[in-house]
Amino acid sequence: MSAEVQLRWLGACYFFFFAILGVMVPYLGVFFESRGFSAAEIGFLLAILMATRIVAPNLWAMVADKTGMRSELIKIGAGAGALTYLSFFYPGAFWYMVVSLTVYTFFWNAILAQLEVITLETLGDKPQRYGVIRSFGSLGYIVLVVATGFAIGQWGPEVLPYLGMGLFAGMLAACLPLPANRQQLGTGKTKVPIKFAGPIGWFLASAILLQMSAGPFYGFFVLYLKNAGYSEATAGLFVALGVIAEIIMFMLAPRLLGRYGLKSLLFISTLLTAARWLMMAWGVESLMWLSISQLLHAFTFGLVHAASIQFIHQQFDVSRRSTGQALYASLSFGVGGAIGTWACGLIYSHNPSLCWVLAALFAFISALMVLALPAKAAKPALS
Repeated sequence: MSAEVQLRWLGACYFFFFAILGVMVPYLGVFFESRGFSAAEIGFLLAILMATRIVAPNLWAMVADKTGMRSELIKIGAGAGALTYLSFFYPGAFWYMVVSLTVYTFFWNAILAQLEVITLETLGDKPQRYGVIRSFGSLGYIVLVVATGFAIGQWGPEVLPYLGMGLFAGMLAACLPLPANRQQLGTGKTKVPIKFAGPIGWFLASAILLQMSAGPFYGFFVLYLKNAGYSEATAGLFVALGVIAEIIMFMLAPRLLGRYGLKSLLFISTLLTAARWLMMAWGVESLMWLSISQLLHAFTFGLVHAASIQFIHQQFDVSRRSTGQALYASLSFGVGGAIGTWACGLIYSHNPSLCWVLAALFAFISALMVLALPAKAAKPALS
């Protein structure tokens, strides 16, 4: 299979992977609320989506880096994830849903880190094209966010498992053609321990705090807008606005990173994220402030993610790249996302606005962590 054909299939994989997130992440809170769960229970359940990223990606990455089986693990994750997702159709009680989410996300977490590694290795000396390939994921997210919002308005929250199952089938179909191009990893070489005291440590600390700040957005954004008087369909359109801004930023990111450097752009992005969450706390009833807040998603996720993926790819050699991507995912989206979502669940029923104020504080501290990155780590080698 030629590199261009493989990139098309990888783009399809990104589309379906993030389309599933477009169904699950914004609307799971609404779905669980319709099944009678409390805000604290919803926060705990949504935290599982993040928490399984703490352990699962690292286990899968150990297998990938030891065997070179990257595309095979994507296929196993998609197939087993689709099979275990069937448990979602049964309207079980709280602990049933805990087990259901834990099992299917364990397999689901085998996918993304390997997808990132294969994409960057396929691109070779053209890493600037990463944003174009990754934007297929943003496109999948935006399409399903809007479609799911209208579907829930038409048929109710119980439509969510059916949409998710169809997308799981699409994900499995998209990854099956990927060739088993195993890397020769040099298993006899002694691996140098990962040094957390330098740039990698500061970067990961900042990433954890930034994802902690995103907890209210990932877990309670649609519910927050619904309580402010917006419909699910309208909330979906606002989510879509953020993803459109994200797609545009993915296109611009290589040029911006090459010109201004990773450190300065991460600092600006995290500061803008802090401002974004304050707009959510105090300006949710204003269409103008809510729109500006969502446009800032271009920085909160788009620019931050593009820079972070490049940073990890450069800091780890070929024998540790799955480990590096999994470490980034597990600590930021896993530890940070789980803590942020769980904490918001505890606070939300008492004072929803306080969740966003605390989120802004976490983002501001994240920006201070970025300042600790040395200047030599500032500019990735992008052409």
